[in-house]
Amino acid sequence: MNKANPMPLKQLMHDRGICLVIPTYNNVGTVAGVVRAALDRCADVIVVNDGSTDGTAEALREIDGITLVDCPHNRGKGNALKLGFKMALSMGFSYAITMDADGQHYASDIPRFVKANIDYPGSLIVGSRNLEGVVRSKGSSFANKFSNFWFFFQTGRWMSDTQTGFRLYPLKKLRGLSLLTSRYEAELELLVFASWHGVELRSIPIDVYYPPMEERVSHFRPGIDFARISLLNTVLCFLAVVYGLPCRLYRFTVRVLRTTYSLLFFVFFMVFIITPAVWLYLHTGRMTEKKRTRLHSLIYHLARFITIHHGIPGTRFSCSGMDNADFNRPSVIICNHQSHLDLICKLVLSPKIIFLTKDWVWNNPFYGLVIRNAEFLPVTGGIDSIMPQLRSLRDRGYSIAVYPEGTRSEDCSIGRFHKGAFYIARQLDMDIQPIVIYGMGKVLPKKSHSLKKGVMHVEIMPRVSREELDTIGDDLAQAKYFRRYYVQEYQKLCNKEER
Repeated sequence: MNKANPMPLKQLMHDRGICLVIPTYNNVGTVAGVVRAALDRCADVIVVNDGSTDGTAEALREIDGITLVDCPHNRGKGNALKLGFKMALSMGFSYAITMDADGQHYASDIPRFVKANIDYPGSLIVGSRNLEGVVRSKGSSFANKFSNFWFFFQTGRWMSDTQTGFRLYPLKKLRGLSLLTSRYEAELELLVFASWHGVELRSIPIDVYYPPMEERVSHFRPGIDFARISLLNTVLCFLAVVYGLPCRLYRFTVRVLRTTYSLLFFVFFMVFIITPAVWLYLHTGRMTEKKRTRLHSLIYHLARFITIHHGIPGTRFSCSGMDNADFNRPSVIICNHQSHLDLICKLVLSPKIIFLTKDWVWNNPFYGLVIRNAEFLPVTGGIDSIMPQLRSLRDRGYSIAVYPEGTRSEDCSIGRFHKGAFYIARQLDMDIQPIVIYGMGKVLPKKSHSLKKGVMHVEIMPRVSREELDTIGDDLAQAKYFRRYYVQEYQKLCNKEER
């Protein structure tokens, strides 16, 4: 294992499938500087030349390292964005950051969009311009307020800046591209369609540069373009009633039904089938090691039935790295903690795993009987108080699973690792088996009571021997070391799953 280092921005963007799309029309004075500044931060830049007639095309051909899409005739910003998005998708990208070619956007703000993409994967990120002290035309100022109002009317969501062209689009979630209008009002259209289809919209602050009025290049035609925008908003208002609102109601209904079904399924299964069956099993004859083994096997197969075969509605479960694990040899299993779903997703790995739990889990009225008799142990009284039981479990071939963070992460980020797991490993002379999970905290977040659609993935990392652990240092040093390791590996997993 290597110490975690911050991933370079270009590599991070490539790994997450993020490219830049820059549409341009007659920006010969600024486009080369904009593109080169973008290349300093992103290795994958697509420039769409929308039929420029002022030497823009020639200036772009002198720049190495870009993907150039040439349009023979000017057809508008909406068409240029559409061509850029299609090119990005054909090249395997999942996200596109769009920048204007007139120099008003700063490439130094690109890392802000990447960070927002990491914090809110799958969201459409909109740059909110800081316009304090900026001299703008009355038409431009009115157009932004006009657009913001109608966007709120059509979607029920308020955004402070719906006119900025500095955005990050989740390409695979975009809808209505075939219906997209050809001119610059297409950017409002993209926001509206994304909102109707449940794409999360996020605003982040960006800086903006407006050159002196006499130096600005604008293709905005007040009379014609305001007429086009008014016509578009009339159509969108009609569609908001007959299409947008039903879409929102459908998503809400499906989410409620998904959550209700899952809850009822779990309660019915545990209260009326599993708990009575376990109670009857435990009270039939005396408890033997063979009988306990069968109980663990029952829990294992139940977890696999729910997670893999039956499936949690709206989710997809996957697991990789089984070659890195040998659950026949006891180890201390450590894992990041995101959700109540973490436990069942790890129970599918082997019937020879014991979990350390909190008291409320141990005493839960729905599954407490099963948990207690499966020899899961509460840690409220301290690790030393249960060390004899842990030693016995190890001797009987069981691995011990611990969440070093101690509690679920609210935002799925890796929290501080406590040293308890590493203390157990040292006391019992056991290896560490790291497991990194992804998605459980997005399907069922810590403070949420409803299930979302999503992917749940378990990644089994290479086992760390007792000898390797001793070279790291004491328990606290190991906790810090593994926390850094988890930050790095979890980021890699996010980059893969969120493309």
